Amino acid sequence: MDVLIIGSVAYDSVSSPEGAVENALGGSATYAGLSAAFHDKMRSGGGVGLVGVVGNDFTDADYKLLSDAGLDISGLEVADGPTFRWSGSYHGNMGEAETHETHLNVFEHFQPKVPEESRSPKVTFCANLHPALQASVIDQTEPTRCTILDSMNLWIDIALDDLRAVMARVDLVVLNDGEIRMLAGDENLVRAAHTVREEMGGGILIVKRGEHGVLALHPEGMIALPAYPTATVVDPTGCGDTFAGTLASLLAAGEGDIGRNELKHALLHATVTASFTLMSFGVGAIANLDPEQYQERLESFKHIIGG
Repeated sequence: MDVLIIGSVAYDSVSSPEGAVENALGGSATYAGLSAAFHDKMRSGGGVGLVGVVGNDFTDADYKLLSDAGLDISGLEVADGPTFRWSGSYHGNMGEAETHETHLNVFEHFQPKVPEESRSPKVTFCANLHPALQASVIDQTEPTRCTILDSMNLWIDIALDDLRAVMARVDLVVLNDGEIRMLAGDENLVRAAHTVREEMGGGILIVKRGEHGVLALHPEGMIALPAYPTATVVDPTGCGDTFAGTLASLLAAGEGDIGRNELKHALLHATVTASFTLMSFGVGAIANLDPEQYQERLESFKHIIGG
């Protein structure tokens, strides 16, 4: 297995100026898994596994969607009760969702159990979970290349010590610019990013900046890329997870230490893939992504940045 992804599988209800959707398939592991699976197929990789929990209301159509994407869902636990649900809306510049309701449901008592046959992937990606659960996943896996971690402002607020401890155990951390500033207590993003990377003990730090692109701190130097310019923004939910899932899949293609040029190449693909996610409500755009359309946008982006 090339990539193992652990995180939430959910049903989202979202509204934006472009419309609304009720109970659409979502969750951090879902977006990351679908994007990783897309790239795994593109390069004939070694497969992508998903670890999460759903309720007994999870539909046959959504099981089929995940399986048809090429995901190994043997680690997807079914618990008695309803699946995790979230509802929110986007306004203005669409940069951040306003949360209306969160019902953890079966996710509240989720304890990740990594199947024995999935414990040595090339890359382990701990999507947004309580840092104590991320630590549990790290204890259960021995990736042959790297471990990647994502997080959110909630854990900075209520589980900071746990988060700092688990960040020090991974090779690559993905956070957004607001979270970086919170962790460092510094509004200067570049200075804050260096502070956070030092607290990690080195490694690679990826800073997602939304419409402003991405900043990466690598031992061999800094990388900065713009976002892919798009006039169609329907639903930004899951863009960061899509970005990270793509990153995990691209890095699983290599061996040994992650070089700066390899990381830049992976970030370019992650940026382009995330630009498709926001073009539809839910996972529709990423689940039905056409390889030729993707390649056209990738070449367009390379031209834009002069690559």
